[in-house]
Amino acid sequence: MTEMISIEQLELKISDIKSQLEKEEGLSKADLQIKYLGKKGLFNELAKIIAKVNYQDKKSAGQMLNELKNFLNETIEKMELQKTKVKWIDLTQPGIKPKVGHMHPVSQAMEEITRIFERIGFTRARYQEIDWDWYVFESLNMPKSHPARDEWETFFIDAPTDKKLGKIVLTTHTSNGQVREMERLNSKAPIRMINIGRCYRRQQDTTHTQMFHQFEGLVIDKGINIQHLKGTLDYFAQEFYGPGTKSRIRPFHFQFTEPSLEVDFSCHICNGTGFLDNEVKKSQDQRNKCKFCKSGWHEVGGAGMVHPNVLKAGGFNPEVYTGFAFGWGVERTYTLKEGLNIDDIRLLYSGDLKFLEQF
Repeated sequence: MTEMISIEQLELKISDIKSQLEKEEGLSKADLQIKYLGKKGLFNELAKIIAKVNYQDKKSAGQMLNELKNFLNETIEKMELQKTKVKWIDLTQPGIKPKVGHMHPVSQAMEEITRIFERIGFTRARYQEIDWDWYVFESLNMPKSHPARDEWETFFIDAPTDKKLGKIVLTTHTSNGQVREMERLNSKAPIRMINIGRCYRRQQDTTHTQMFHQFEGLVIDKGINIQHLKGTLDYFAQEFYGPGTKSRIRPFHFQFTEPSLEVDFSCHICNGTGFLDNEVKKSQDQRNKCKFCKSGWHEVGGAGMVHPNVLKAGGFNPEVYTGFAFGWGVERTYTLKEGLNIDDIRLLYSGDLKFLEQF
């Protein structure tokens, strides 16, 4: 009768083979393969006794043999590498440089915007992202019935209401910084503020995110007029988008400015023409329209002369002082730069390193 072998006995035999290999010295890779994995090697000799293992243990025994074979192959390879490994280090050889990250593209844009306005005397500011209703709406000449104050447009904080300042909200724009800046300077001119911060609205699509960044410009002094605003817009357009870029203003309506304006910048791809070719003699039907802007212009945001009621809320006499303000989304402004071609601003906050490493 054939003597049966238990799983425990098989484990001992496998352990002995492993220990023996680990103690080997002086044998070449070829010799080790013959001794342990050859036709008459230790592995094949051990594999022959699997027939002596109980039927119910054969599956486990087969798995153990497969693991042993993998161990033998890997260990022999490692031993060969150890023999060929260089035993000295050249300290003069350059090291492997660590990966260096960079600022997020939106942070890069905010830095560039800050530098542009600092060159013409603006001071960088930043105000609350969670603020009272009074600063976000009431002080900006927005009545309680204004659609922007609707709960479907604004994130309201579940907190006690102040009798004077109202509810607490996530700021829907950086304009809450206008009256706060006037208060900080004790209602004394001149004011030249560039306020950059986060804003929150209940919108989410290819051109909107529920959290985004805005930069707000505010200038207040005696004799400020719309020509000063237009000159500032032209200056920023050329500094941010390149020489030759122009700004265009169109009548609009905002509660906190009067008059109010929409601001467009000329397209950098078609040079503001709306067409990709320069053959003016062709009819418009024959020319290739610019698919990026479709009209020669890009809408970037709003602007206007500060409303007298906003000046009063900040402690200024509108009969003596005037001012202008403008506010645009940082992401929107940045994605219109030449060569970016970002058609969905949500990509900026996707966390996709393949996307972010391009900037």
